[in-house]
Amino acid sequence: MELNENADIDTTQVRDVGRSGGGGGGLAGIPIPMGKGGGVGLLIVLALMVIGGFVGGNALLDGDGGGAGDDLGQECARDNPDRLQNVKCRNALYVNSIQNYWQTALPEAFGEQYQPADTVFFEQAVSTACGQADSGVGPFYCPQDDLVYIDLSFWNELSSRFGADGEFAQPYVLAHEYGHHVQDVLGTEAQARRAMERDPGNANRYSVMLELQADCYSGVWTNHATKTTDASGQPIFKSVTQKDIADALEAAAAVGDDAIQKKMGGGVDESQFTHGSSADRQKWFNQGFTSGDPKGCDTFGNAL
Repeated sequence: MELNENADIDTTQVRDVGRSGGGGGGLAGIPIPMGKGGGVGLLIVLALMVIGGFVGGNALLDGDGGGAGDDLGQECARDNPDRLQNVKCRNALYVNSIQNYWQTALPEAFGEQYQPADTVFFEQAVSTACGQADSGVGPFYCPQDDLVYIDLSFWNELSSRFGADGEFAQPYVLAHEYGHHVQDVLGTEAQARRAMERDPGNANRYSVMLELQADCYSGVWTNHATKTTDASGQPIFKSVTQKDIADALEAAAAVGDDAIQKKMGGGVDESQFTHGSSADRQKWFNQGFTSGDPKGCDTFGNAL
């Protein structure tokens, strides 16, 4: 993977809130052994949140809700020669690319206008419209406020604890979270939530379908990443290589439910899957990447 050093980074698409308060009481996640005492929920807690109906105040939205602030804008400005070494700037550029793709692809594929969503960088804890969250839940999307949340220390955990240390693991995860935003815009999330409410015994099954579709959407974006541009038309990526695809597949396998359960020292219990097995997550990412077509990401069939 090579980013274009001349691409402008639009930091208004991210919010750097630091430590904004909150705790871990409102959100549910998948416990995995991260060595931080509480366990971590991988990639998204959307399905579990909507089942519980968590709705609360959002400190991020009580104010002006502005972008990342002048400091990050300066750090990521083109005249800073080290900006692409900054994890926040790189992640902001990944977000720019993902949203640039969906801005065009969503109306072309589904006839729906894309609605931009910011990514929130937080430290340790954050208040969201879906409840209070701490870094233990991992990256997640909240459909109540249309925001993606991530404590960037997650990348170190993904690498050190789960061996997904490839550079492309980061854009894979972010594209997965924006896949959930696409589901929200299209109404898929709402349909799945209603199905969970009607049939709570199969709630995990619907959750897996949501997660695998988000993996597929991540693969679709990856297929088109080198065609995405900044506001001035500059390419964001110079290249995405087969090594990058391997990195994404490695990350997908690392956060499969079976891989997580094994990490916890227990046996594999498919009835407890909420995100899908390692093999299925790889399969659906690869389906999206190979086809490059979001309409090929129907993980639900006739289930909805």
